[in-house]
Amino acid sequence: MDIHQNARSCPASRMLLVSRIRSGSSVSVAAEAAGVSRRTAFKWLARYRAQGKAGLLDRSSRPYRMPRKTNYWWEQEILRWRRRRLTGIEIARRVPVCPATIARILARHGLSRLKALDPKEPVRRYQREHAGELLHFDIKKLGRIRGVGHRITGDRIQRARGIGWEFVHVAIDDASRLAYAEVLKNERTACATAFLRRTIAWFSARGVRVQSLLTDNGSCYVSHRFTKACQSMGLRHIRTRPYRPRTNGKAERFIQTLLREWAYRRPYHSSAQRTERLARYLNYYNHRRPHASLRKKTPASRLSE
Repeated sequence: MDIHQNARSCPASRMLLVSRIRSGSSVSVAAEAAGVSRRTAFKWLARYRAQGKAGLLDRSSRPYRMPRKTNYWWEQEILRWRRRRLTGIEIARRVPVCPATIARILARHGLSRLKALDPKEPVRRYQREHAGELLHFDIKKLGRIRGVGHRITGDRIQRARGIGWEFVHVAIDDASRLAYAEVLKNERTACATAFLRRTIAWFSARGVRVQSLLTDNGSCYVSHRFTKACQSMGLRHIRTRPYRPRTNGKAERFIQTLLREWAYRRPYHSSAQRTERLARYLNYYNHRRPHASLRKKTPASRLSE
């Protein structure tokens, strides 16, 4: 329940007021102790006698009569036009209701945004049975570092402009959540292809034979060079549907974890210092950090199962 910040009473204090009166205190003394008037004390006492504890709860401040309330028929017309994906201004041209009222009606029915008209797609969760069946790949762009930034100092005036970007290429196994990442100079085909080869070798060194990989439709992933690299290593390359990042959700979630626990966890004085820290974090992520999706186990522990 949302109580006004300057309210003199709440359900608990009203119950205390009523209890004092029922215990023998006079209404005047109980009202003074509660900081309310005698009239207010009598009001809460009468409500308690009529409804019990439920009578001490706040009631709606909506008036009983609203002579200027929008007609029910017009409200249904507004909703009907909205379901045909018309904007508030377009609806106002068809019904005798001002745009502000139309906006309030749409908000009350949860139709302020057009996406609310589309049915929610059910969540589809999946997980492969064995490590190496599917690797998720993705890339995250990070600004280079020249001194401690505003996330730590809070100073947005002093900025290191024009120092460029660096790109974190990530790969995470669908079944075990074993992850590998590198900070590279760009997100072009050459870097992505070289990262793919090093990733396959890294997983192979840990006894994981990679069979397929999932990427988005970035230019580096749809290039002929990347495709040939996949074919030469016998990998099946799967791409997500356009504008559906949730399909590659495990990589997206791993990137969020990287940003929170590595990239922005501590102040770095240079990009090289941040990059150097990545290998240590990946070791922690794979061998010591428990995963809720793995029933509090570590990714490395899943390789032996």
